[in-house]
Amino acid sequence: MPNVLAFAEARGGELRKVAFEAVTAARQVADQIGGEVHAILVGAPGIAAKAAALAEYGADVVIVSEHAGFTHYSPEATAALVADRVKDGDYRAVVFSASQQGKDLAPRTAAKLRSAIATDVTSFAVSADAVIVTHPGYTGKVVQTLRLIGTPAIFSLRPGAITPAAKAGAGRTEGATLSADPSAARVVITDTVLGDTKKLDLGEAPIIISGGRGLKAAEHFKLVEDLAAAFGNAAVGATRAVTDEGWRPHSDQIGQTGRLVSPDLYVAVGISGAIQHLAGMRTSKCIVAINKDKEAPIFKVADYGIVGDVFDVVPALTAAVQQAKQSSN
Repeated sequence: MPNVLAFAEARGGELRKVAFEAVTAARQVADQIGGEVHAILVGAPGIAAKAAALAEYGADVVIVSEHAGFTHYSPEATAALVADRVKDGDYRAVVFSASQQGKDLAPRTAAKLRSAIATDVTSFAVSADAVIVTHPGYTGKVVQTLRLIGTPAIFSLRPGAITPAAKAGAGRTEGATLSADPSAARVVITDTVLGDTKKLDLGEAPIIISGGRGLKAAEHFKLVEDLAAAFGNAAVGATRAVTDEGWRPHSDQIGQTGRLVSPDLYVAVGISGAIQHLAGMRTSKCIVAINKDKEAPIFKVADYGIVGDVFDVVPALTAAVQQAKQSSN
């Protein structure tokens, strides 16, 4: 009986939210075909302690590879490890996250296996002879439906496209045999410089408040920051025009050339809705747009639209969120 393999991404010895999303997706596929979920976990010595967390989300088997050379992401060694595991097993599908790391790892693995691959997938299903996925194309103007025939089918899931769901698996742990020494790879990452670790990562935040040129100046981004702080579990994003102006760091950019996100709630503040920006956020589960131009393209994709001046609307919305949270406590 074929199984499903999920790559569980970790950073700094900790599992990332996208790891649980990949395992949840693999569990959904495995339940349709009647197979097991195998999660592969790679990291520095000590990473095996995180295997139990993957079992809580449906992993029947956790394949662990601990090596000092995996302290930082090792592209060649990790791709070789995953490909070797797929060759040795019977896998109907392999699931990655379309995170920054997954965008590098999934194609490398597919090339080694000569398998079909779809990236930045937003939904998936299994038919008798194919894995069927949807993928935004042409900068989000269309949603393409792709049939991945052959075994295994490989796809990477857009961060936030599905919600991690607890569903306990057996969680048996196995060791993995390395065919390549990460320390001897041609490319070795010697250091990783992280941004502000106190900020929620855009790919993992359930709520994103984004600002555009409608805020008129960098100092007015405090309106966005205050609204994000009122929610308490929100990250701050921005358009390319804003980051090009230097109002926000480029790491905050959402869009075709920035981050691709699918939060539960996306609030667009003073954003007109250029197609490049829409490509990065239109798969959000709920979109709220605030703009004084009632003809702004952002309203075409918004679930809720507020036509008004952001300098009036956003402070009122922040106060309402604060009051609602106080009432619930």
